[in-house]
Amino acid sequence: MAYTSIDSILTGRCKDKRVNMRGWVYRKRESKDTLFLVIRDASGVIQAVVKKDSPAWEVAEKATIESAIVLTGTIKEDKRAPGGWEITVGKLEIIGLSETFPIAKDKSEEFLRDVRHLWLRSRRMNTIMKIRSEAMKYIHEFFEKQGFVEVSPPMFISSAVEGGATLFNVKCFDDTMYLTQSAQLHLEVLIYSLEKVYCAAPSFRAEKSRTIRHLTEFWHVESEEAFSTLDDLMSLEERLVSYVCQSVAKKCKKHLEALGLDPKELAKVKAPFPKITYDEAINRLHKGDSEIKWGEDFGFNEERMLTQELGGPMFVYAYPKKIRAFYVKAYPERPETVMSTDLLVPRIGELSTGGARVDDKEEMLRNLQEFGLRKEDYEWYIDLRRYGSVPHTGFGMGVERLLTWMLNLESIFDSIPFPRTTRRSYP
Repeated sequence: MAYTSIDSILTGRCKDKRVNMRGWVYRKRESKDTLFLVIRDASGVIQAVVKKDSPAWEVAEKATIESAIVLTGTIKEDKRAPGGWEITVGKLEIIGLSETFPIAKDKSEEFLRDVRHLWLRSRRMNTIMKIRSEAMKYIHEFFEKQGFVEVSPPMFISSAVEGGATLFNVKCFDDTMYLTQSAQLHLEVLIYSLEKVYCAAPSFRAEKSRTIRHLTEFWHVESEEAFSTLDDLMSLEERLVSYVCQSVAKKCKKHLEALGLDPKELAKVKAPFPKITYDEAINRLHKGDSEIKWGEDFGFNEERMLTQELGGPMFVYAYPKKIRAFYVKAYPERPETVMSTDLLVPRIGELSTGGARVDDKEEMLRNLQEFGLRKEDYEWYIDLRRYGSVPHTGFGMGVERLLTWMLNLESIFDSIPFPRTTRRSYP
């Protein structure tokens, strides 16, 4: 049997046609001689009308919220119905009768997270997940157009990328390994073969932060490029973000509007973005009465102040060496600063971090010692500087932070199907 999707019906192509449909009961309302069922499937919702003299009446009375059903009926135009169309039911069958559904109006956010496996059926989460899927598609499209090769980094790693304090230990046979914090080091390996590489894969951070922008498991878009500069990197990042925003604004219009968003606002995100040095950022913050000292890393409040002033995505670059990672290349003329950049966006702050990587073996060895890291843990990484090293850059961007900002979500929890935090691993 062929089934018609709800979005096909809502286009008007099925007017006065008899169709087969399947889905779930989303809402139910009964009058004296008419029963109204709002049916949902993956593509949308539509009102189904069952008359008391219909053979389907008895079955419709038994149907409960979230019952899975199959029906046959005729499509009629009705401006009063959701979407302007309804289906007059001739035949109805319950495939899976639902018990009393626990989600009703005015449930707390905490409760909805406890029943996440059920809340994902909501129209809101359905819409967000569709936009997420489209955004991921546009990320892949962008990199393909730029000549990057998608690669598959390991999830188990033997040494830290971002710092040992945020590693998850994993027992791997007789060894202790870690869940990856970032694919960066392994992507660097691949540039010596493929030159321009990227991945979109999970990363794991054992951070104790409890904010609207932190997850312990998140999807990480990362790239590395041989023969590139910091300016090349910032250009790549701003073009990526612009491409995703422009594409979502153009091709996900109805989904954005369903979330109460104006696609035109997202379409305003266009490269190039403003770029200021860390020194300039410190001066701007001091003018805004911040007491941050040179050499301190920015927190959420400082990032918020900077993005509010400039009103959109922006780069801060040339950070102090002591607050960046061991692999970031120093400015020769000012070695206390490094070629590192953060892309900041309103409400979220840091969207991505990237920079030029150390390409000289001796500088790398000095950094490992300075950062208190064991040389033997990074021998393979040092090898990249021994055998044909080249200038190169890369960055990592959190997909969930990008979506939270783009969709103006209250919490990063709504940007991923199953959020993992310091306090939540269920369901």
